[in-house]
Amino acid sequence: MHHLIPAPLSVDTPADAGSFALDQNTVIDAAPGTEGVARLLRATVGAATGLPLDPGSGDGRGAIRLRLDPAAADELGPEGYRLDVDADGATLVGVTAAGVFRGTQTVRQLLGPEAYRRAPVDQDRTWSIPGGSVSDRPRFAWRGLMIDVARHFLPKEDVLRYLDLLAAHKLNVFHFHLTDDQGWRIEIKRHPRLTEVGAWRSRTKYGHRASELWDETPYGGFYTQDDIREIVAYAAERHISVVPEIDIPGHSQAAIAAYPELGNTDVIDTTALSVWDTWGINANVLAPTDNTLRFFEGVLEEVLELFPAATSPFIHIGGDECRKEQWKDSPTAQARIDEHGLANEDELQSWFIRHFNTWLAERGRRLIGWDEILEGGLPAGAAVSSWRGYGGGIAAAEAGHDVVMCPEQQVYLDHRQHDGPDEPMPIGFVRTLEDVYRFEPVPPNLSPDAVHHIMGTQANVWSEVMQNRARMDYQVFPRLAAFAEVAWSALPASADRDFAGFERRMTEHYARLDALGVEYRRPSGPLPWQKRPGVAGRPLEGPPPNV
Repeated sequence: MHHLIPAPLSVDTPADAGSFALDQNTVIDAAPGTEGVARLLRATVGAATGLPLDPGSGDGRGAIRLRLDPAAADELGPEGYRLDVDADGATLVGVTAAGVFRGTQTVRQLLGPEAYRRAPVDQDRTWSIPGGSVSDRPRFAWRGLMIDVARHFLPKEDVLRYLDLLAAHKLNVFHFHLTDDQGWRIEIKRHPRLTEVGAWRSRTKYGHRASELWDETPYGGFYTQDDIREIVAYAAERHISVVPEIDIPGHSQAAIAAYPELGNTDVIDTTALSVWDTWGINANVLAPTDNTLRFFEGVLEEVLELFPAATSPFIHIGGDECRKEQWKDSPTAQARIDEHGLANEDELQSWFIRHFNTWLAERGRRLIGWDEILEGGLPAGAAVSSWRGYGGGIAAAEAGHDVVMCPEQQVYLDHRQHDGPDEPMPIGFVRTLEDVYRFEPVPPNLSPDAVHHIMGTQANVWSEVMQNRARMDYQVFPRLAAFAEVAWSALPASADRDFAGFERRMTEHYARLDALGVEYRRPSGPLPWQKRPGVAGRPLEGPPPNV
């Protein structure tokens, strides 16, 4: 039981614990409320072992028992579990079905890496779970991964695969970055040009924006509303919340290309804009008009229908990197500033945020945005994704706002893992597996009240240089395993963490990733087909600023 990732809170393996052997007669005894967990356990472990794992009674020997125990709330919390294994069977207890489901991921790990395959590879193999007890619960309620599907589209099947990978690592939030300058990826029926026009670009920069290379192939894609419903339902079965992001008022050129009236028409000819084909921070931002507000209210009405409150209480509205030059030159924008007595263009952005914060709150949802939404003032109830370091998160938490810590300097997994010349399209600072493992989401010296506002942490994956699933795998793994342990486990202070012990546990975890078909970066470096020689990146010199 000592190769588990993320590390559990408590493990007890007596010398005489023995093991529980699974066979053709093993049943899953699912108490009311755990039927969905049993179905997924049967679909995954049953497929890998070839065992039927039929429903049955756990009164005798040979059962995996799934139980709910609300009385264990103080011990386990909403996502914790307790697993007891002896020769007669395995009993998995949680306060909620989510906790029982997290426990099944531990059962899967204990069965060995082959339990992650989709069919048996050895028909004569015997399967067993080592005896002993595990008691476990997560440190943070928000343990997330953001994937940017706007710069490079991730087909639906690949999104579902990543939800499985999140579940396998006990992560519980999928931040779905659906819109940006380079593409609009969600079907909105009342505004069909968002996908008819906004989902497609004529060509794509190959490498970082400093690269002189272009891929001249027209590029795009989007999720239909039924695709979105399937993704949300698939995530919900795995007890993963989905946080959709509709980026406003910046990062909006794809929307403006589809509907030019959304742009600052009194400053530029917005009819000449197309979906952006390169990377960076774009000057074309939304106009602060009533028409823009009504347009995005309509967008969000459909988004709320597709992402139900039960599984998506938070709606992300971006708010980052909104350049203000056009607003400064726009008579319409300046009239809006005067109308509302705003001090400047920062407060004009805050006006956007406040409007949608109120609009979402009236519909039972909470707004969350990148830490720039603090500029110009942040309305009550809004939460912050702190990406430009710890500073924004500290300010937000001390002001009473909930915070998700995702600082670029620590957990941007698009940043390179090594400074060697073979790294494919290197971006940003070097962030090694150990660097991620030593990330501490709660900054020192926060007041006690502010600490309670740190909801959790999230790793972010921006896809400018990730053309496909294999490229994304290389950037995300194995570092996501280290991040998952940071988010779940009650680790000691950063400097005292046992990275050598984590590396030893990773030896078996690499075999799990192999079985799952994950094209991770090997400790020895990229494999030949993972290299991209001659494609410019953006390596930054020196250590990342600790802000």
